[in-house]
Amino acid sequence: MTNDNSLWRDLQERDSEHVWHPYSATPSRGEIFPIVAADGVRLRLADGRELIDGMASWWCAIHGYNHPVLNRAVNEQLTKMSHVMFGGLTHPAAVKLAQLLVRLTPDSLSKVFFSDSGSVCVEVALKMAIQFWQASGKQRKQKMVALRSGYHGDTFGAMSVCDPVTGMHHLFGDVLNKQHFVAAPKAGFHEECPETEMEEITDLLTSHHEEIAAIIVEPVVQGAGGMHFYSPDYLRKLRALCDAFDVLLIFDEIATGFGRTGKMFALEHADVEPDMLCLGKSLTGGYMTLAATLCNDQIASTISNSEAGAFMHGPTFMGNPLACATAIASIELLISQPWQRKIQRLNLQLEEGLSPARKLPQVNDVRTLGAIGVIELHEAVDMQRVQPMFVDKGVWIRPFGKLVYTMPPYTMNEEDLAALTAAMVEVVAAL
Repeated sequence: MTNDNSLWRDLQERDSEHVWHPYSATPSRGEIFPIVAADGVRLRLADGRELIDGMASWWCAIHGYNHPVLNRAVNEQLTKMSHVMFGGLTHPAAVKLAQLLVRLTPDSLSKVFFSDSGSVCVEVALKMAIQFWQASGKQRKQKMVALRSGYHGDTFGAMSVCDPVTGMHHLFGDVLNKQHFVAAPKAGFHEECPETEMEEITDLLTSHHEEIAAIIVEPVVQGAGGMHFYSPDYLRKLRALCDAFDVLLIFDEIATGFGRTGKMFALEHADVEPDMLCLGKSLTGGYMTLAATLCNDQIASTISNSEAGAFMHGPTFMGNPLACATAIASIELLISQPWQRKIQRLNLQLEEGLSPARKLPQVNDVRTLGAIGVIELHEAVDMQRVQPMFVDKGVWIRPFGKLVYTMPPYTMNEEDLAALTAAMVEVVAAL
C-alpha cells in the first residue's frame, strides 16, 4: 500500500486545530494517529501502515471491524428507517432486542430501558433506584454506595459513584452528590471472600441503610478504575446484605457484558441476580452507541403505579432502530458460535504471551481473566513516549496509569495475538 504522508500531516494539522480528544488537552500533547479504515482486527493508518487492535475500540468491537453480518444488519435497517422517536411509538428492532436481553439475563430482570451511552445507562439506574424508593414511601433513601477503585462513567450522577480519590473526577468533588464508598474486595478471583471483607460495608449499612437507595458495583472486574479482578463470593455476600438491609443492588456490566470475562455476563461467576443491570459498549459489537438498563418487575411496577405515574427519563435517541438492529445481529452472531471456546483460547494465549513480563523488575503484577490481559507496573507510564512505541511495533495498545492492558476482539487469531502480547512485553521491558 502506498504511503500518503501528506494525508497524515493534513489530518493531524486540522485535528490539532479543531478537535478535542477524550481525557486530553487541546491541542493534544501527545501524537494523534490518523485512521482511515478498519477491517477484521486491523486499523489502517493514513500513511498505509496497519495496526493490530488490542483495545477493540475501548472494549466494544468484539467481532472486529467491517463484519459482513453487522454491515448487512445496518444496511437492511437503513432501508426501513434510521430513527424514530420512542415516545408513544415502538418498532420491531427495539421489541426483539428487549426480548433477547431479557432471555439472556437473570430471570428476575424483565424490563428494559434503552439509552444512548454507558454513562447515561448508569444515570438511569441511579434515578430508577431513587424514584423506586420515593414511590415506596421511603423518601430518605437517596444515597448510593460504591466501591473504591470503581468507575461508572463521566456524567454527573455516574461521576458521583466513581472513586473520588483515585478516579478521574476529583476536580468536580465539590459539586457532585456525596455518596458512600467502601474498600474494594481484596480477595482474588479464585479465592473465597472472608467475612472480614464485609465488615466495613455491613457497618455502613447498619448505620445508614435508611438513607441508602442502592449499591452499585462492577461485578468481578473493576475496569477503568484499575483492572482489578476480585472474588465472585463477594457478590454473593453483597446480595445477602442488600436483602437484609432493604437496599437495591445495581451491577454495572457495561465493560464486562457479552462474554468478556468468559461468561456471557460477569454476574454468572457468582450466580447472583441484581435488581438492576447496566449494559453497553459491546452491545452493538462496537458499531454505534447504545445502552440498556434492565430492572425487575417490582421496581418497574412500583414506579409506574406511583403518584408520578412514569419514570422520569427519556433520551432523544432512545431505542434507535439502527442501533437496536445492529445489537440484535451482534448478539445473535455471538451466541451462534462456540464463543466460550474462543474466550478460553484467548485467555490461555494471553496468559502464555504475557507471562514473560512477570520477570521484569518494573512489573508489579500480570493477570488475565477471559479476554482481558493486564500488565501492572510499579510506576505510571509516560503516554507520550509509550504510545508511539506500540505503533512502531504495529499494534494499538492504549495504556493508562500503571496499566498496560489488552481487551482484544474475540475474532483475533493466534498469530495476531502472539504479535500483540510480544509487543506489550517488549515495550514494557524497554521502559
